[in-house]
Amino acid sequence: MFAEIAGRYDCANHLLSGGLDFFWRRSLAKAVKGKAPSIVLDLATGSGDVAIALAGALPESTEIIGMDFCKPMLELAEAKKRRRGISDNLRFIHGDCLEIPMADNSVDAVTIAFGLRNLDDRTGGLREMLRVLRTGGTLFVLEFSQPDPWLGPIFNLYLRYALPRIAGIATGHPEAYHYLAASIGDFPPRSMLADEIRGSGYSQVDARKLAFSIVAIHEATP
Repeated sequence: MFAEIAGRYDCANHLLSGGLDFFWRRSLAKAVKGKAPSIVLDLATGSGDVAIALAGALPESTEIIGMDFCKPMLELAEAKKRRRGISDNLRFIHGDCLEIPMADNSVDAVTIAFGLRNLDDRTGGLREMLRVLRTGGTLFVLEFSQPDPWLGPIFNLYLRYALPRIAGIATGHPEAYHYLAASIGDFPPRSMLADEIRGSGYSQVDARKLAFSIVAIHEATP
């Protein structure tokens, strides 16, 4: 599915979020910068927008690794990196979030943006992220949440009817966005996701809502 929409993925994201995705990525990069990590692993990196935002926010001495299971997406990420002249501190690798091809205790920060809800096994994925985090490291999850009550009915109508139609025009693959709309609608609110993260072995979890709680950033430590 992601391979089929790869070529129009960025355009659809910007259109469907009304450009808010730029702000969300900057907010995530700012949060990561505050922890001053030496090595950052960006999971479900897709076309590389989060990894590239991290490269722009963090010192060039910071090693940034973007990982995704979809090779056409990684090809887009590599092309985007070359076009923007980003230094070699950013690299992309192929891999599965449920079997991260990295050693235990090997990174200072793990980021995953709008990818957690697509994992077949969220708990297994969260435990893999915990495995590769060093002591004192931080997991950052930028993900859709459930909106504030007053916005809920409007947002659900948008997900059910408008999003697939707009995405279908933008990408030519409306069926992919029916799945994505359903995955967003079924995803737990930030308090329940925080409980899931704690239940996966993390000791401290903080959540911050953005855009009337349409999305949230969770920060979790081992």
